[in-house]
Amino acid sequence: MSFENGNNVTGKEKEGAEAINEKEPFDRLEGRADETIVMKDGVRTHPQPTADPLDPLNWSSTKKHTILAIVMYIDDHTSEDDGMGGMMSQRSMLSSQRASAKLPSFTQLQTQYGISYSQVNWTVAIPALGLAFGPLFWSSLADIYGRRIIFISGTVIALAATIGAGGAKDYGGYMAARFFQGFGVSPGATVGMATIGDMFFEHERGQKLGLWVLAIDSGLLVGPIIGGFMDLVSAAWIQWLTALMFALLLALEVLFMSETLYPRNYMLTRLPISSGGESADLERLGSEKANADVVDLKRTTKLFYLNFKPVPGMRHPKPWDSLIRFILTFKYPVVVIGVFIYCFAWYWWVLSIITMLPAAYAQYSPQIQGLLFLGLLLGTLFSEVFCSGRLSDWIVLRLAKKNDGIRVPEMRIWLAYPAALLSAIGLIIWGISIDKMYHWIVGQIAFFLFAAGIQMGNTMITSYIVDSYPLQSMSVITFYSVLLNLSAFINPFFIAPWQTANGFTWTFAAQGIMTFFISVPVFAALHHVGPKLRARAGQPAWVNPEYDTL
Repeated sequence: MSFENGNNVTGKEKEGAEAINEKEPFDRLEGRADETIVMKDGVRTHPQPTADPLDPLNWSSTKKHTILAIVMYIDDHTSEDDGMGGMMSQRSMLSSQRASAKLPSFTQLQTQYGISYSQVNWTVAIPALGLAFGPLFWSSLADIYGRRIIFISGTVIALAATIGAGGAKDYGGYMAARFFQGFGVSPGATVGMATIGDMFFEHERGQKLGLWVLAIDSGLLVGPIIGGFMDLVSAAWIQWLTALMFALLLALEVLFMSETLYPRNYMLTRLPISSGGESADLERLGSEKANADVVDLKRTTKLFYLNFKPVPGMRHPKPWDSLIRFILTFKYPVVVIGVFIYCFAWYWWVLSIITMLPAAYAQYSPQIQGLLFLGLLLGTLFSEVFCSGRLSDWIVLRLAKKNDGIRVPEMRIWLAYPAALLSAIGLIIWGISIDKMYHWIVGQIAFFLFAAGIQMGNTMITSYIVDSYPLQSMSVITFYSVLLNLSAFINPFFIAPWQTANGFTWTFAAQGIMTFFISVPVFAALHHVGPKLRARAGQPAWVNPEYDTL
């Protein structure tokens, strides 16, 4: 399938899209059929905006991107505090930065707690277990009480757990604190994505999700760089620095994060766009909006500062529905197949590199080990700027224009093929470079290639599953987050014994071979039969609360 003939499968894609559209009546879910339909480049926008100034889609670019930056900061710190030197975008970034920041301090942790190298690896795994469990707890609550209060609550837990990790006297206490660090930052993984969906249109999704993924991936890599230098003070100071960053995050959430959960379906019947025609181009709509006070319903910025009541104007899930919907998502093969293959044949090798880097470069100080993560960071940044979100959106727009204005989720899969190849090559080169004792720059080139592929692949899979089920985006991203973090939890338990038995060359060559020869055929199959699989599976019986009125 060549790019120019991206619609070699146009007939099948179009047939699948039409079958899905018959089961996905957006007119019913988004207002009335006699209202003005908002279009972008000849393609209907999703979500449909309202004329309400309180609608997050209508907020200023500055306001939306400020909130996006906070969400990214959360994700970045999800992984930042691990022992190698750092852990993951600002909320996304914190979550990952928390997990990896301590990597350069592995030796100190071994001495402090009297544990083996494998046991130190487990301190990277246990936060991932908290990250995997957290979305099943937080997701439904965020659909009931809103995004903002969940972010704040999670950050408070993560801050307290980080203080506990810094003062832990034994290995058991340290591991317990690490679990709750992961649990506290886990809203960044699912609620963060939902927040992006609240504020941005589908045609912007590739770029915004790319930035969200960048925060997760870069935080995982920035953490060790920072942690390596904090290790000059002590291993505990890695945690104290992470605690300070969580405190800053909490202040940003309290001061600058507005509620984004919005009763869209309800408000489309109250304050619809009306331009005097059946359709209107998004770029040509006037900037004037209706009077928000016309509708007596508290929403977004009009809600109480710390909202502990269900957001009005929508039907809410039960608190346990996120778990039930996680199980029910196994009925939808494109999500299950795509996420399983990405997580367990591709992504989890990130943890192989991160946890084995101190052993591979044992001759270097923790500070130099932290700096060796720069190759991974540069590959991630390069990929996002040139090869991920914007490129994905451009490919989809171009193919949609050739496909009678119909966007098909499988158009996102084009990124998978070069991404898997880059990751595979990077893994193989790095393993060989360690056993052959090549110059460190060879390893940096390998890291660059591997990380570029991971970033492209992560953007591809998140965009693909959300485009496949946009009205159930919270559920499919919860599914993705649980499995992604389970893969990160499992990997550190087997990678050290595997490397000991087979050496770096064959361990990482095997990972590269599996990445390419499993991922590419499976995603090629999804590319071809995905529309039929989605049509056969039908639509889930639930939707996000913003599309579900009372």
